[in-house]
Amino acid sequence: MSRVNRFDNAMSSAELTIKELTVAVGGGVTPRMVRHYHQIGLLPQPTRSTGNYRLYNDRDVQRLQTIVAFKQQGFQLSHIQKLLDAAPDRPPNSTLIWQLQQQYQTVIQQIAHLRHTATALEGLLGRDLSCQQVQAAVLAQINQMDTAATVGFDHLEQLWDGLDVAISSHPESFTESLQRLLPDLSDRSAIEVDLLSKLVLACGDVSLIQFVKLGNRAIEAGRSALLAGCTIITDAPPVTAALDLTRLAHLNCITKTLVEDVHLNSAAEVEREFWHHPGWQQRLDHVPDRCILVVGCAPSALLAICQAIEQNRLHPALVIGMPIGFSHAPAAKRKLMRLSVPFVTISGTLGGGLLAATALNAIADSLLEKPDCHCHLTAHPN
Repeated sequence: MSRVNRFDNAMSSAELTIKELTVAVGGGVTPRMVRHYHQIGLLPQPTRSTGNYRLYNDRDVQRLQTIVAFKQQGFQLSHIQKLLDAAPDRPPNSTLIWQLQQQYQTVIQQIAHLRHTATALEGLLGRDLSCQQVQAAVLAQINQMDTAATVGFDHLEQLWDGLDVAISSHPESFTESLQRLLPDLSDRSAIEVDLLSKLVLACGDVSLIQFVKLGNRAIEAGRSALLAGCTIITDAPPVTAALDLTRLAHLNCITKTLVEDVHLNSAAEVEREFWHHPGWQQRLDHVPDRCILVVGCAPSALLAICQAIEQNRLHPALVIGMPIGFSHAPAAKRKLMRLSVPFVTISGTLGGGLLAATALNAIADSLLEKPDCHCHLTAHPN
């Protein structure tokens, strides 16, 4: 007999108490939060048992799960309510769209502010050994600023300028800088850390690591395919141009491109090409098994690849899916991450041909530099 039935024998076994509702939904939801959602109208008032206990059903579970999902994405509660209460056969009204645009601009401003702060911290922490003597002197000056009578903006700018004194005397050591900036990656294999580091260096953004996703033993699958001399298929010439063709040739790997127009330079151009000249679909149908697919431009290409895999028409060894975009690209990546095929991707809108090529180059480098290394088989699952 369930806990609900202990409270009221008339209750149905499908009905949940508020505590059981929060357990079913998860996501850190508490009974107090549920009661607040009732108060503001985000959750409808539940039915009550004869003992006056709140009772919830599957629809309540689904609605609360949706609320939690939106909240975790950063949506405001007032916007969530309007989204959920809108008629399903009508698009959101202009007022709601305007409100969401305002929230988006606020979030972007917050990101920009945090990016400025991160840049300042990187300027202090991302110093190699040759710069650390200057760094120590500047940190000592910063430590004395609290005792100064006045500390103006100009004084602070002079301190930042002081950090730059030593940079013309030696080349930058990227490895030493990264050691201070990377998060704890002790649960990752050395090969995966190398791949992540190279992706960071390709874009200059350490926070990228939080968005890189590897699934279904991607590194192992990529190394095995390259060792077998697999075919590399890219979505467009800009991605192919960023590949380390010398190392791939040494591994007896050939490269092919779904769209061969060398005049395409941007993701937008490649995406249009995929829509207006569908001849690439015939090339996709003839892609050999156990190939590696590298998508860095067109979301439509990644979507088509995922559909072909779902339909059992395509059997790649690895998919590196990193198209850039604001609606189709995130959706295509989510679709890729739900497949059983090994993959490397960057969730959300981030991506591009350089990052996609960097990922493959890093795996190829690991195979040539550490052909007998098996650390990726025993460390954090990828």
